[in-house]
Amino acid sequence: GPLQVHWYALAYIAGIFCAYWYVRRMLRQPGAPMAARHADDLVTWAMLGVILGGRLGYVLFYNLSHYMAHPLEIFKLWDGGMSFHGGVIGVTLAIWFLCRRNGLSFLRVCDYVACAVPIGMFFGRLANFVNGELWGRATDVPWAIIFPASGTMDPRHPSQLYQAGLEGVALFALMAVLFWGTAARYFPGRLVGWF
Repeated sequence: GPLQVHWYALAYIAGIFCAYWYVRRMLRQPGAPMAARHADDLVTWAMLGVILGGRLGYVLFYNLSHYMAHPLEIFKLWDGGMSFHGGVIGVTLAIWFLCRRNGLSFLRVCDYVACAVPIGMFFGRLANFVNGELWGRATDVPWAIIFPASGTMDPRHPSQLYQAGLEGVALFALMAVLFWGTAARYFPGRLVGWF
């Protein structure tokens, strides 16, 4: 049809809404660094931060010469090209802006966000797998996969699934244990440090 659905778009939507739900749930616990209404603003600013920062990071870190020659292509988000590094910078700036504007503790808000970030990382790595990018080394393990975009027909490690499991599921579980099972959330920066 005329509307193309991209896996990254679905990953971003799923990650943002699931993380938003999770942060709202965490805010119901004693000692929360912000009110639920701040979470509404946080998701808006974080969404802008991850998209603008992710794109700007990709442009600056990975393909600057191309975008200098074709500056209008910077705005073609549908053609792909997002940077995790740029997204982190963008979200951090968005959180800083929200905290400064509302008199909130930057580190404590970052602690809560750090607990939710693995959700988005999980969905992002699944999108990498479906798109057939960021494949691993050639291997002969039984679960190896052929990624045609790699330029060879050599079976490769599905490193995206490894990352989804480690950066997504395992890191989420660790952060959940630290948040729900310890007093780490009461010490500014501790959860970010663990992340």
